[in-house]
Amino acid sequence: MRNLSRAYNDERIWKNTLYAVIFGIIGIIASGLTLVSLFFGGIFSAAAFGVGDTIGLAGLFVGLIIFLFIAFIFYILEGVFIRRAFDSLATRSGVGLFRTGGLLLLIGAVLTIVLVGLFLIFIAWILILVAFFQIPVNPSLQQSQMAPSPPPF
Repeated sequence: MRNLSRAYNDERIWKNTLYAVIFGIIGIIASGLTLVSLFFGGIFSAAAFGVGDTIGLAGLFVGLIIFLFIAFIFYILEGVFIRRAFDSLATRSGVGLFRTGGLLLLIGAVLTIVLVGLFLIFIAWILILVAFFQIPVNPSLQQSQMAPSPPPF
């Protein structure tokens, strides 16, 4: 995406992609820390209150809800920024599938709470893959990046 951002002279493509990746990484770390604290909290509550106590099960349930909420929020933030990146790329490249794929990614991120979103995200990445193959190749840009021909003898 960095090279496409440079080729189309649009830094929004790169910046929005970078923000999406950063939110994804923060979401993974925050969700992972929540799961680790849930695991250790479950061990300590089971030791303190006895295994199978309703307090331990309630804590487990609340911890899982917190984990899902954190993951969901960061997934939506990631979806918003990746959609912005693909909208900019669609505008610059003229390939509308980027816009459709970005929209499906955002809708899929919102619908992950229902699990239907995971299927939409899979379809969105297939559309985006097809869109990358439809990017028009600029012959003048391609020739300027080629190595110069050797001088004649």
